[in-house]
Amino acid sequence: MGWREAITATAVGLGYELVDVERAQRGLLRVTIDRIPGRVYADGGDSITVEDCEAVTRQLQYALEVEGLDYARLEVSSPGLDRPLRSEADLQRYCGELVAVTLKVPFEGRKAWQGRLGSAADGGWTLVFKEGKTEQEFGFKFDELREARLVPVVDFKGRKSGVEPVGPAGAAPAAAPGIEGG
Repeated sequence: MGWREAITATAVGLGYELVDVERAQRGLLRVTIDRIPGRVYADGGDSITVEDCEAVTRQLQYALEVEGLDYARLEVSSPGLDRPLRSEADLQRYCGELVAVTLKVPFEGRKAWQGRLGSAADGGWTLVFKEGKTEQEFGFKFDELREARLVPVVDFKGRKSGVEPVGPAGAAPAAAPGIEGG
């Protein structure tokens, strides 16, 4: 069994989704896990905890040793607030959320877009965004994506900012009137 198969079997066997595996310089093996939607976990939450990462780390150390797979350092973490969306299942899971996408081929002169993800009737996907004061939408297929990530939306102390997505990814959205720090 190879290292990717051993990592996948371990993460899935413990009840987690394997989001990404990266072999980096100096022997670093970076593993990103997430909780499976709809599954009930002991703490009742739906976000990865430090305890989840510790459990997977301990089990991976044993599994990789048994398989004789070499690494210098093992890092197990959550996908973070800007979680990568690597499959059609990920897009379906996060439909309705703010996402940043990078297309393989430019659409209207640019590859990077940010907006609310939706599903299209033809089995593809849509991105709804604001261009100025106008809401616009474009459709795309999964194979047209170079990369897609969730856009972190942080709600401090329950206050809603009213910030809406903008067209170009990376452009800073403006805060709603009366709210500082947008």
